[in-house]
Amino acid sequence: MPYEPSEEFTKIAADVKSSGKPHTLSVRELLRLFYQERRSRHVVPWIRTNLRKQGLECRPDFQGVYIDSMVELHKATATKESKTGGKPPLPAIENDPIPRLELLPAANRSPVSVNRDADLKHAITKMMMHDYSQLPVMQNDRDVDGMISWRSIVAAQTIADECTTVRDCMIKEVDIMPADTPLFDAVKTVISREVVLVRGKDKKICGLVTTADIGEQFVALAEPFLILEQVENHIRTLLDGKLTDDQLQLALDPSDDEREIESVSDLTFGEYIRLMENPDNWDALGIDLDRATFTKRLDEVRRIRNDVMHFDPDGISDADKEILRETGRFFYNFSQFR
Repeated sequence: MPYEPSEEFTKIAADVKSSGKPHTLSVRELLRLFYQERRSRHVVPWIRTNLRKQGLECRPDFQGVYIDSMVELHKATATKESKTGGKPPLPAIENDPIPRLELLPAANRSPVSVNRDADLKHAITKMMMHDYSQLPVMQNDRDVDGMISWRSIVAAQTIADECTTVRDCMIKEVDIMPADTPLFDAVKTVISREVVLVRGKDKKICGLVTTADIGEQFVALAEPFLILEQVENHIRTLLDGKLTDDQLQLALDPSDDEREIESVSDLTFGEYIRLMENPDNWDALGIDLDRATFTKRLDEVRRIRNDVMHFDPDGISDADKEILRETGRFFYNFSQFR
C-alpha cells in the first residue's frame, strides 16, 4: 500500500508501548486509522506489517471477526533472542483462512428474546413490533429454553387445550452454533433449519441468523459478480468481429504472449483495456465516445474486479459498488443506441 498510517495510530502505538496497557477499539475503527473501509487482500497484510513495525499485536486477530467487533492492540510479546544475537522476532500473527459465522452482521446482534413465563400476547406483540417470525425463549443471556414462532403458536393452539403463555407455545429444540463455526457449514444448517442461534466465546447468545439473513448476505456479495458479468458481456459485444486476429494477439499480456487467441472471449479484462487504449483499435470499433475517459473507467472496474474475485466478507466499498452500478447502467443505455 502506498500510504502511511494516521498520526492517531502512531500515538496509540506509543501509548500502548509506554504504558503496557492494551488499547481497545473496533475493527472498523482500526481500519479508519489506516484510511480504509474494508479488509481487502491488500489492506490486511499492510495493516499487519505496520502493527509489526510498531511492536504491536491485535487480539483477537482483526481479520477473523465481525467488522464492528472489539479488538485490543497489545504490546507484542517478547521472545528469546536468536542464536545470532539479533533482535527477537515478533510473534506470528494468527491468520485464519476460513470465513467464520461470526463475520455475518446477524451473528453479532443480540436477539430480542422473551421469558418462558411471559404472556403469549407479550410475545406476539414483540414479534409484530419487530417484524420477526420467531423469538428465542431465554431466562438470561446464556441459557436458552426454546423458540417461539408463528408456526409453533398455530401448532400449539391447534393441538393443546390451553395456550396462554410462551411456555405453552414454544418448541424446545433449538440449534445453537458457536460463533467460530465455518461460515459455509453454518449456511447449510441455517438453510435446512431456517434459524440458528449463535453463541459467542463468552458463552452468551450473541446473534440469531435466519434464511433471510443468508439471502441478504448472498445478494450483497453476488451483486458485484452479476454486474461485472454484464459489463464483460457488453465489452465482448463491442469488440466482437471488429478487430483482426493480429490486433487481438498484440493485446496479450507481455508475460503471456505465447497464448493462442481464437476470439475476444479468450482475452482477460486487462487485455480488453489494452486493446481499446490503442487509437487505431478504438477507431476500428466505431465508438463515438472519448477513449481516455472510457478506458479510465474500465481500469477502475478492473481494480474492483480483482477485489471481488477474492472472497471478502466485508464486500466492496459503497463507492466501488456505485462505480459498478454506474458502469452497468452506462453500458445498458449505450447498447440501446447501437
